[in-house]
Amino acid sequence: MAEPVLAAFRGRHLLSISDLSADEISGLINTAHRFVEVSEREVKKLPTLRGKTVVNLFFEPSTRTRTSFEIAGKRLSADVINISAQSSSVLKGETFKDTVLNVASMNPDALVIRHPSPGTPLYASKIAGCSVINGGDGAHAHPTQALLDMMTIMEHGKSLQNIRVSIIGDVLHSRVARSNIAAFKMFDAKITVCGPKTLMPPDVGSLGVRVTHDISEAVREAEVIMMLRIQTERMAQGLFPSLREYSAQFCLDSRVMKKARPDAIVMHPGPINRGIEISSEVADGPYSVILDQVAHGVAMRMAVLYLLCGGAEQ
Repeated sequence: MAEPVLAAFRGRHLLSISDLSADEISGLINTAHRFVEVSEREVKKLPTLRGKTVVNLFFEPSTRTRTSFEIAGKRLSADVINISAQSSSVLKGETFKDTVLNVASMNPDALVIRHPSPGTPLYASKIAGCSVINGGDGAHAHPTQALLDMMTIMEHGKSLQNIRVSIIGDVLHSRVARSNIAAFKMFDAKITVCGPKTLMPPDVGSLGVRVTHDISEAVREAEVIMMLRIQTERMAQGLFPSLREYSAQFCLDSRVMKKARPDAIVMHPGPINRGIEISSEVADGPYSVILDQVAHGVAMRMAVLYLLCGGAEQ
């Protein structure tokens, strides 16, 4: 089942999309595509990772990522344990290091870590003694989101090579934007980022993307329109006057979509703030592939666990 280029994937970590080559990304997408059928069966179960243990260690709230990793592990017959900061000894003063060391001493096969501080999954990978998967670290990286996004694009009949992608919204605080930009650049994509000047990274000019502050211009030639949530929880101060003013300039609504290509698809990593970065009529409309992203997230995370935990050997 595994692609030859992924033969050495077992035992490695997935900390950043940059850990992968373009060939490995393509191989992961091909592997995940084969797991889509499992989720459509009456009995959604494979014995592939029976006897393996996956621990989801989440220090930030999550619906899609945590649930899809749990479902992915269980559909591969792994034992899956969920630990959140709110229900762990972190509330008693235990450090991140001690939490990881204690969980690792129970000999899991993989740790999926989400944390508000960039670099924590990398640190965990040096002390855990098992595979570590980055489920999102601060504004730094979210590699499995980029992988499932690329899979969704291909499932809708589009080639990754030279594709035109516009990423719109709070680029400054978005780990999704950073991971997707790095991934798409491996396939020579034409990437445009759009949003208020205050929500652009200081190094945006070095990312190899085109920058605009006009949403109409951003959507006009895009084959993929990727909307981002305003991450007020990461803002130390107000970076725009009000949500109403932001919505007036950067909300993707039916008026803006009239300027888009007829074959464009609309994506969003979630959670959606309806009426702020995207209107309900667009989020629920024919352009939207948002729920497909969620569905493909299970298949992609099955592929990642399958390869990291040695399922390919079976």
